[in-house]
Amino acid sequence: MTLLDLTPHVVTDDRVTTLPIAIIGAGPVGLAAAAHLVERGIDFVVFEAGDHAGSSVREWGHTRLFSPWEHLVDAASRRLLEASGWTMPDPKRAPSGDELVAQYVAPLAALEPIASRLRTGVEVIGVTREGMDRTRTRARFATPFALRVRTVDGAIEDVAARAVIDASGTYRSPNPLSSGGLDLLGMAEIADRVTGALPDVLGRDRTVFAGRRVTVVGAGHSAANTLLALAELARQEPGTTVTWLIRNAKAVRVSSSADDELADRARLGNRVDRAVADGEVALLDGVEIIRGRRAGDGVELIGHRRGEVVAHATDVVVNATGFRPDLAMLREIRLELDEIVEAPKRLAPLIDPNVHSCGTVEPHGFRELTHPERDFFVVGMKSYGRAPTFLLATGYEQVRSVTAWLAGDTASAATVELVLPATGVCSTDANEAGGCCS
Repeated sequence: MTLLDLTPHVVTDDRVTTLPIAIIGAGPVGLAAAAHLVERGIDFVVFEAGDHAGSSVREWGHTRLFSPWEHLVDAASRRLLEASGWTMPDPKRAPSGDELVAQYVAPLAALEPIASRLRTGVEVIGVTREGMDRTRTRARFATPFALRVRTVDGAIEDVAARAVIDASGTYRSPNPLSSGGLDLLGMAEIADRVTGALPDVLGRDRTVFAGRRVTVVGAGHSAANTLLALAELARQEPGTTVTWLIRNAKAVRVSSSADDELADRARLGNRVDRAVADGEVALLDGVEIIRGRRAGDGVELIGHRRGEVVAHATDVVVNATGFRPDLAMLREIRLELDEIVEAPKRLAPLIDPNVHSCGTVEPHGFRELTHPERDFFVVGMKSYGRAPTFLLATGYEQVRSVTAWLAGDTASAATVELVLPATGVCSTDANEAGGCCS
């Protein structure tokens, strides 16, 4: 394991001290980092690939979160908003993604101290040190970061920063349909028949699914929400059929459980179980998908099932297999990642999905998020790698600690807390979508 230096960083280069901190992503966690920097009087710039703050959340905005408002608003963000006259929505009510954006994310992004530093339509495509690839060490940590960005008009430029907080999320980098983790063989042939997770089945995307054979691939809560919407669509639109295809023998994460700490999540599991039992959803379990191919007007998913090769015919496929971090943009940054879940090495044991649910992850901060690349941090859903246990309130505590560290306030940075009740905490739909924290 690499020995990391966690002593406060004193920058002696006059130019570096004048540079802003770069935040990648203007979702709830990225904007929370901005709010904490505003309170500390530290300059920053926020890069958002979408046209608006919270653009990823808007893509699954029709979906309701499990968490109530009281767990979805960052403390520093709330202070800034309330100073402008904003009023907190009903703390005990769980909003939809659209409501989260309209009533919280958008007003926060519109505050002058943040709006003046927010660049929308700007995608970060790479991060490095000025004039240094990852192999060069001499004077590395006294050298500014260089973020290569692509603007909405296609122009590419490098922007200097003294530190980087990557809150870009994972919504735009879904896992492939292939059980082996590589891109599905034949994907290019069927790509126009595959949608991302959490489509708006009963609204915007209705015509994509109405009257067709639809297959949802994935065993998480994003899949469950889509299955229930499709079952309702099938009741309204003759000819619509719904199949749920999973790799394992049972979808443990969405199956109902009497001891589930979240009542809304347990109800979701009960509803899916009932839809399967009533024949509204056909369950096809134990399938490891290896190839997709066009078959007439539809597609076939070819896979192995209990030792045999099977072909499943359908018209539309919903990829609800989860998400993974986009690490290509960080190729020239010195990262220390867990070899299994691709999370920071010190964080990984705390979020192992084989051990933890979203309600049992310990609070953590800059220490667990530190990489060999000094003053570079991955936060929010992206920090969890492939683990689906992210909690939005945890992301807020991450950025509070990280921004304190970057401000030189080591005592505050090292003191991490996450005070939450036993229930009503986990934004499962959003964390699987990646948008809640992007």
